[in-house]
Amino acid sequence: MAELPQAWPRPSAPRPIVVIGAGAIVENAHLPAYRRLGFEVAGFHDLDPARAGATAATWPGARAFATMAAAAAWPGAIFDVAVPGRAVAGVLEQLPEKSHVLVQKPLGETLAEAKQILSVCRARQLSVALNFQLRFSPNMLALKALLDRGHFGDLVDVEVRVVTYTPWQLWSFMRGLPRLEILYHSVHYLDALRHLLGEPRGVFARATRNPATPEYPDVASATILDYGPSCRVTVSTFHAHAPLPTHAMSQLRVEGTRGAAVARMGVNLAYPTGEPDTLELWTRGADRFEPVPLRGSWFTEAFEGPMSNLQRFAAGEDTRLVSPVEDAVKTMALVEACYIASDAPGTPIPD
Repeated sequence: MAELPQAWPRPSAPRPIVVIGAGAIVENAHLPAYRRLGFEVAGFHDLDPARAGATAATWPGARAFATMAAAAAWPGAIFDVAVPGRAVAGVLEQLPEKSHVLVQKPLGETLAEAKQILSVCRARQLSVALNFQLRFSPNMLALKALLDRGHFGDLVDVEVRVVTYTPWQLWSFMRGLPRLEILYHSVHYLDALRHLLGEPRGVFARATRNPATPEYPDVASATILDYGPSCRVTVSTFHAHAPLPTHAMSQLRVEGTRGAAVARMGVNLAYPTGEPDTLELWTRGADRFEPVPLRGSWFTEAFEGPMSNLQRFAAGEDTRLVSPVEDAVKTMALVEACYIASDAPGTPIPD
């Protein structure tokens, strides 16, 4: 089998990064990836100045910007915006025109907000990539290459299944949101499936609450994506798994007429430290799955990709963004469709 890609090429002359938002995702995922690649981080701005200062202290030469204006004025910067979805538009409106920006998912919290953000990007001529970093995880890059080569034949079944415990309390801004699980978690899988398989015709979905966490809305969901009559595509998530972790699960499985693959997303099994990702391949006629050696996992190696792609695009080394804002709006439209479907009644059972 030809060598499978597992990393995005590093930019040859990366520009300094200014980070807007110094929350847990920046500390646990963005910065480890940037440190590994040797990127320069010029500084941080956060609504909590103490947090910006504490994060800046962990990075040699970085500063804490007291205001958005000071952060936006840094010359030649690439901006890394890691704020809640509802705050994205306000941040983008304050960045210099024609800036290059990486925005943490989701693109707003509704489709209407996503469209507003797209309008801001167009009006200010911003080059914006969404940090849908699951597209860039080593096992997903390899899986995408296999799918593009037709390695599995005609697909007949694609399933994402997550049964785990997720500590929602780590993200204080999520408490009391009207939408949660699909918007802030399953959005990764919906986006990855669009990237791997193309556009679905429609969705059937149901999002549910958990009585143990009444302060949160949907914390579990089941979604069927309509890719036609010959391929079943589902996303099933449950984030309140209470028993021992021996039966926890976090995987994407692909089966086709000539082969199959199972990709494990280990971060969900013990967030945020996680367990290693895996990728196993089976070819029809073989008596076992064969493991594919991986260079890393979704957390944190996948976070190298979106920023590397954006930096290379800004320098003209990449001709396109892998996850541009225009494409992210389509993922948000799919999220919106899931919530619309979830609010609709089920088909009545005939007498």
